[in-house]
Amino acid sequence: MPTADEVISRERHFLLQTYSRYPLVIARGKGVFLFDLDGKRYLDFVAGLGVNALGHAHPRIVKTIREQAARVIHLSNLYFNEYQGQLAEKLCGLSGLDRAFFSNSGTEAIEGSIKLARLAGHRAGGEAKSRLVALAGSYHGRTFGAMSLTGQDKYRKGFEPLLEDVKFVPRNDLEALRAAVDANTCAIVLEPIFGEGGIHECSLEFFQECRALADRHQAALIFDEIQCGLGRTGTSFAFQSFAVTPDMVAIAKPIAAGLPLGAFLAKEAFASSISAGQHGTTFGGGPLACRVALEVLAIIEEEKLLERVIRVGGYLHAQLQSLAGHFAMAQEVRGRGLIQGLQLDAPARPIVEQALAEGILFNSTQDTVLRFLPPFLLEEKHVDKGIRVLKKLLGKKRRKAA
Repeated sequence: MPTADEVISRERHFLLQTYSRYPLVIARGKGVFLFDLDGKRYLDFVAGLGVNALGHAHPRIVKTIREQAARVIHLSNLYFNEYQGQLAEKLCGLSGLDRAFFSNSGTEAIEGSIKLARLAGHRAGGEAKSRLVALAGSYHGRTFGAMSLTGQDKYRKGFEPLLEDVKFVPRNDLEALRAAVDANTCAIVLEPIFGEGGIHECSLEFFQECRALADRHQAALIFDEIQCGLGRTGTSFAFQSFAVTPDMVAIAKPIAAGLPLGAFLAKEAFASSISAGQHGTTFGGGPLACRVALEVLAIIEEEKLLERVIRVGGYLHAQLQSLAGHFAMAQEVRGRGLIQGLQLDAPARPIVEQALAEGILFNSTQDTVLRFLPPFLLEEKHVDKGIRVLKKLLGKKRRKAA
């Protein structure tokens, strides 16, 4: 077995240096814990950036992968496989939408959804109906279409020109939204809860106005639930927490327990705009990934994990609120379920680095936000352990005055 230094050195020599990684080499995982090459255990509040909702090495997932890998892993989309339609039916049933398209990632799901919105827009209002409205501070992915919708300069800088005719409005700014959406708008695209953007929710009033404007102007309302969807808020889809249904929703991260799979779901009124040959993928919707995704959804249902997300997520939120009330460094708690953020008044990365020595994996985003995306298997005792470490690390800065 190589040493950690050997693994790190080899990657620094041969890989594009696009990741600012922590000096930790993970060897294996079990449940809500990960283990490094030396066997040290880490409590995981990151879950592969929201991917590992069922934790690590879940026995039913391991069994399903073994069984399906022995049958067939990949089939071209020239042919049918028995699991793609089953998964589409399940997702449509959970969401109330009508059709699905499977991709390899969330970014590809966003790309497909805006392609469909453009097709539907052209059908409704001609080629001029192509404008996209997105939110300042948002994040939708790294490909050109997704970057074009991402309202953060740090992800766009150096890659221009991007897609033309994209308008950005501030989150929850109703007047700016109304000014941006018109007859030439083909889609409004938003994250119900900003993930990489720092765990910020859109307001119910903002959702409702997006829905009303999309209806008025025959535009698609597209929700990016790649990070906040599929159970992380305590409902199958985040939009169900806000009682506003989009025309399309993009999903990915936890759907196949770490196997590459994404999807976008659409209402029939928009899905009917596309025809054979206008979109496709080599790997999306393969039998291995789809069968595993069906097992993921079955486990979430049978083990009543949405109920746990609500219960343990509420407990986590309360404990973080307590921290924010007692420590000067902790400013605000945001989010719901098991997508939450703690706003700090200083860079968060040093806290993440110090927590590694304590056997806890936290994540930072937007420089000053600690982001929590733990597995749905998290229990209150795990929250307590993480909070104890946070108290120790935050306590290095003075407590707030009583």
